[in-house]
Amino acid sequence: MRGHPTEQWRVRFDAEVTFTNGGGLRTEDFRLDIPGSDISDDDLAALFVRHLGLLMVAEVRISGKTLLREAHRGGRGTGSTTTAEGGRGGRRLVELSHVIHDGMTTLPGWPGPVIDEWLSREASRARYAEGVEFHVARITMIGNTGTYVDTPAHRYAGTPDLSGVGLDRLADLPGLVVRVPDGIRAIDRLLLAPYEVTGRAVLLHTGWDAHFGTERYGGPDHPYLSGDGARWLVEQGAALVGIDSLNIDDSSPAAGGQRPTHSALLAAGIPIVEHLRGLDQLPPEGFRFTAAPPMVAGMGTLPVRAFAVLP
Repeated sequence: MRGHPTEQWRVRFDAEVTFTNGGGLRTEDFRLDIPGSDISDDDLAALFVRHLGLLMVAEVRISGKTLLREAHRGGRGTGSTTTAEGGRGGRRLVELSHVIHDGMTTLPGWPGPVIDEWLSREASRARYAEGVEFHVARITMIGNTGTYVDTPAHRYAGTPDLSGVGLDRLADLPGLVVRVPDGIRAIDRLLLAPYEVTGRAVLLHTGWDAHFGTERYGGPDHPYLSGDGARWLVEQGAALVGIDSLNIDDSSPAAGGQRPTHSALLAAGIPIVEHLRGLDQLPPEGFRFTAAPPMVAGMGTLPVRAFAVLP
């Protein structure tokens, strides 16, 4: 839109509305805030419909449009709600997932994803009208790729899988970040005891995500949640537990393949999110956390787009 960024504009116009279920509406000399010094009839019609909250609109015919340099009066949908922090509606979104790319390594010795082409743009042209083309990619990967969620079926047969865990365990959860001191490997009950975890997504910030993609990330000295710490989170009613490390359990040879943390949390129906990143960007509390996968039946773990919403 043209115009000086400090100028505010409104528009005066007549409108004739017809509805899909019959009937109509006419307005004369209607005034509406607009974001700049020009606006198309199509954009104005959409803004008008949103401002009035009109449903089942078939058509809006605009006439007599006059631009006015006037201060905004406010209204639904007529102004930007983008905040200085880059969010919308007074919110800021924080990305907490690793990017998945072809051949990446998440867990040492486990296969990386293969991303290729099922339908090329060139081949698609034969399927559609002239000038229309699409690209359809294909990905082959194991569920434990990138930032992913573990559901009970990952550990226990016959328990809820990705299609069986409710959104109340995966989306819009009140979040809590537990800062783990440098040099601490085992996160135990005493480290967690000061926190109120009931009903919250408990995110363990170890800083190990700084090594993601390197040999050290997959090394035996990564931080983890102890079995005792996991049992305390179960007792206290945590809703979800996440970590920015290789594994929420101790995966070193000394652990002998035991997985007490996965076992305790998943037996209690508490989802686990592993390989988070960016937890240093979050406050200790006061945010909402989401890590929801597709509803795939028969799978117990799959990548998620994990993120936090901050006021």
